[in-house]
Amino acid sequence: MRKVSFAEFGGPDVLELLDAEEPHAGPGQIRIAVRAAGVNPVDWRLREGQVLGAHPLRLPAGVGLDAAGVVDEVGEGVDGVAVGDPVFGEGFDTYAEFAVLSAWARMPEGLTFEEAAGYPSVVETALRVIREVGVRPGQTLLVSGASGGVGSAVLQIARDRGIKVIGTAGAANQDYLRDLGAVPTTYGEGWVERVRGLGHVDAALDLAGSGVIRELVELTGDPRRVVSIADLGAPEHGVRFSGVAGSVPDALAEAVDLIARGRLHIPVEKAYPLADAAAAHIDSQAGHTRGRRVLIV
Repeated sequence: MRKVSFAEFGGPDVLELLDAEEPHAGPGQIRIAVRAAGVNPVDWRLREGQVLGAHPLRLPAGVGLDAAGVVDEVGEGVDGVAVGDPVFGEGFDTYAEFAVLSAWARMPEGLTFEEAAGYPSVVETALRVIREVGVRPGQTLLVSGASGGVGSAVLQIARDRGIKVIGTAGAANQDYLRDLGAVPTTYGEGWVERVRGLGHVDAALDLAGSGVIRELVELTGDPRRVVSIADLGAPEHGVRFSGVAGSVPDALAEAVDLIARGRLHIPVEKAYPLADAAAAHIDSQAGHTRGRRVLIV
């Protein structure tokens, strides 16, 4: 099978599309014929060799956590799923023609494989950081870097829970944030005052790692009311860095419910062939994403 991997840490150029042995489902796992794989910031952070604790790597390593496809192998002790079922979920080395998943759910009606591949890690992360920051219905959540995959999920989940959201993004994405139920504003010079002009902020999320932790603490008045998924230096300011996943099966179940109720939709901004994984990483690192990027297998 074909698989994207890298033998050394570095830039996008270290990614190679190689022939590799097919993986097989172990106990409690399934294997899928991958139709699409989600591209997440954690993928290129790991490729660069960033120490994220929860994802230790031994080289050479494959790439990718999220995928959607068709079940073609069921491991020991697994029930409720059969060969031929369309599923989406999280596993490892998903930038490949076959991948093993450790958490999965049947694909919701109406989703394409490309769309479904963009949900697993994104929804788990969104649910986790909303929980960790402690924001409640009726309160206001500030989201820095709100137009990407996790931001898109946070905005819609918060809206479903009765939480007001102020979201920062580039000028081109202001209408997008508004459509997702947020009060939008641009980043850049004067952004703190623009946020203050929109009302009191009870809690804040840093999803982009753009060096705004100090300002988020200033706006909330308490570092315990700020969580980052993108700035490894956040703990220096007393802010929690959230990098360890919670229950992916629970997150997938909630994603299915939200999608079925029409309360969650994350668009695919761009789909790339598997051979263009490096280009997908370059674009992901550049930011300004609206929704998700995925690889087509």
